[in-house]
Amino acid sequence: MKPDPSCCPPLSRGDLSPELLAPAGNWECARAAVCNGADAIYFGLEQFNARLRADNFTLEDLPGLMNYLHGHGVKGFVTMNTLVFTGEMPAAFSYLVSLNDAGVDGVIVQDMGLARILTLWKRERPEVALELHASTQMTLSSPDGIRFTERFLDLERAVLARELSLKDIECCARESSVPLEVFVHGALCVSYSGQCLTSESLGQRSANRGECAQACRLPYALVVDGRLKPMGERRYLLSPQDLCALDDIPELVRMGVKSYKIEGRLKSPEYVAAVTSAYRKALDAAVGGMEADSLVTDADRYALQMVFSRGFSHGWLHGSDHPTLTHGRHGKKRGAFVGVVSGGGNGWVDVNLEGNVPLAPGDGFVFDAGEDRNEEQGGRIWKVQRNRLFFHGKASRVDWTRVRPGQKVWKTDDPALNTRLRQSWVHERAEETVPLELHCTGRVGEPLVVNCPAWGVSVRTDVALVPAVNRPLTSSTLWEKLGRLGGSGFILRACTVDLPEGLMLPLSALNKARRDLVEQLNRLDKPVQRASSPFSIPEIMVKTRVCPETAPAELSVLCRREEQVEPCLRSGIKTLYLDYEDMRRYGASLEKIRSMAPDVSVFLATPRIQKPKEEGYFKLMVRQAPDGILIRNWGAAEYFHDSGLRLVGDFSLNVANPWSADVLLEFGRFERLTISYDLNASQVLDLLAGMPGDRLELTLHQHMPMFHMEHCVFCTFLSGGGHNDRDCGRPCERYSVHLKDRVGQLHPLFADTGCRNTLFNGRAQTGACFFPAFRDAGLVHYRVELLDDSPRKASLLLREYGRLISGEVAASSLASSLDLLEQLGTTVGTLA
Repeated sequence: MKPDPSCCPPLSRGDLSPELLAPAGNWECARAAVCNGADAIYFGLEQFNARLRADNFTLEDLPGLMNYLHGHGVKGFVTMNTLVFTGEMPAAFSYLVSLNDAGVDGVIVQDMGLARILTLWKRERPEVALELHASTQMTLSSPDGIRFTERFLDLERAVLARELSLKDIECCARESSVPLEVFVHGALCVSYSGQCLTSESLGQRSANRGECAQACRLPYALVVDGRLKPMGERRYLLSPQDLCALDDIPELVRMGVKSYKIEGRLKSPEYVAAVTSAYRKALDAAVGGMEADSLVTDADRYALQMVFSRGFSHGWLHGSDHPTLTHGRHGKKRGAFVGVVSGGGNGWVDVNLEGNVPLAPGDGFVFDAGEDRNEEQGGRIWKVQRNRLFFHGKASRVDWTRVRPGQKVWKTDDPALNTRLRQSWVHERAEETVPLELHCTGRVGEPLVVNCPAWGVSVRTDVALVPAVNRPLTSSTLWEKLGRLGGSGFILRACTVDLPEGLMLPLSALNKARRDLVEQLNRLDKPVQRASSPFSIPEIMVKTRVCPETAPAELSVLCRREEQVEPCLRSGIKTLYLDYEDMRRYGASLEKIRSMAPDVSVFLATPRIQKPKEEGYFKLMVRQAPDGILIRNWGAAEYFHDSGLRLVGDFSLNVANPWSADVLLEFGRFERLTISYDLNASQVLDLLAGMPGDRLELTLHQHMPMFHMEHCVFCTFLSGGGHNDRDCGRPCERYSVHLKDRVGQLHPLFADTGCRNTLFNGRAQTGACFFPAFRDAGLVHYRVELLDDSPRKASLLLREYGRLISGEVAASSLASSLDLLEQLGTTVGTLA
């Protein structure tokens, strides 16, 4: 059912006011958002959308949807927040044209190439009205990062990474001219957005392509120094509680944050209604200088828990508090905490009630016994007598032998609340109604002209306007007669009048003009809103590829341990990347390399993420005097832009097409760029078809870095009560840790610079079998990444890949040698 705009009045908030941005996975969610106070909604279409599992909208929906939104003073932003592969870029630009023509207000973009194309289009065609918003998938986490993107993008908004604290956000607001958008409510990804490769690595379902399999919500076992650590109920080691920043809205408003974003394009319209309503009140209170609780009630907070909650936290807004963020006891919706079982029998339990949660027949419940989601016991309440709950057997499939004192009881569903929430947007009128804006003109002796500019339609009355005798035509009369559109599919939203005073028309002529107008509107497929000017997307880089015969293939190595350096030097490697957790160890390795092999080029790898005030890491790297820097984040790209050091862009910059590569090579001063790990072999070849082969590098062997997290598993589950790096005792330095997934695969976990964690795929990925095709396509640079490999294993790996690069061994015969070297064998993984 599409929305009826008569359910809520038009909103009018100035551009300088904070914006409440609500999610909409379908028409009902859009309607729920508008009717509960959203200033804007964001939604996806069938392609280029990071939430492909949502119902989503179609291009055909856009005219009606945008008219509905604009009729209520609400903006609509479309998510194109995925990477775009080479062959898809023309279609992606065509999407931009369609969005602009349909009146969409802005587009939320991840891919740098697509963002650059939109920027150039807007510069050449000022009438293009689409705003460019940098998605949180772009991993903007510092003022430096925002400044770098401004070198080649005209951003109207930057959506910050969700891992920033209030202090970090204030720093970004103070040091950046770009309006900022911050997530304030909803689910948190455990991995930095735009940096999660788990679904891609384990199942070829890329989170950067809208196909996240939510591996973070699954149970894992903790293996410490080779032994399974008993964890009791704590098995969801990577599943954060949901974000609730209701009480932080005043501080964010004080900082000048522009947009307040609610997560939830996969959530229900009841969720959208409850959360939008609560944050509308909080935002209005903050803007009005009032305490949030002056408008936000306990009932509002209860509704937030019931519509969807895995438990609430402040996320990272108050800084790192790892055990509070991720307690590990469950990974799905819980709702409101009722109390603890104190006793019971078959079909009933006594509960020590806590928190004054209302209970009524029909409410959903679950017993929390630390079980897997498919084994949990729950159902619906039949009757309530004080603290005793009775359950109907047919409605509650519970094995009562598994319900014991001490287990927690959660209320998971409140039908009465859902009904109340639906009342905010569901009415008896079910037809689609599109708002119209009319303009009436005329003069004595001529017909009245009724014009609908947005649709390019006008009608004239059959009779002329004449001087009035006793009842002159007024604006209210025109509004009343022209507004009788019930059952037509349209609703009159505005009517302006430009008529001399003292004229009249027969009312029958007005009625006929209204019917003629509706008839003409119904002949049209969509309203005329914007017309895009012709524009050709920039050509793919057409440059002569480096001939394989004149540019030999080169092998580089990334070392994560000091003892791995010497085997690389003895293997004749000419380019080394050093990526140590403790950057202070770079000096000793550089000294050894310079003494053993002065002709080897040494690049130091930046952290994967840069937050505000973390430039100290970069300063430390400069003091080591390396040959170059392996750039992993936009802040580092800005910091080292004019350093004079050689720069190589790493995979985390997400270069997936020639347009992204071209803009970074031109504006970033990169010597070459590492190909995104989201590309399979065929897509790599498409990229190479439009790029010089010496300007790209491909990681040929590695353990895929799946989750890159601000969340520290070491602190949460091994520190004995620590909350962050100030009191954790650094268990990451004492233990070797793996996470064991549901199929028994062990994945190594490492702490990174800045106390972030990376979970690597336990099985090594090799692209050896694709090497001949890549080489024929002109690719020059190939990389082997070592993890915790011993010096002996490193020597053997480099020997085998050296033979492949030099042509001494065929790719087909290398696989068996690699499988012998890797304990769990190898896989082609994301390249398949």
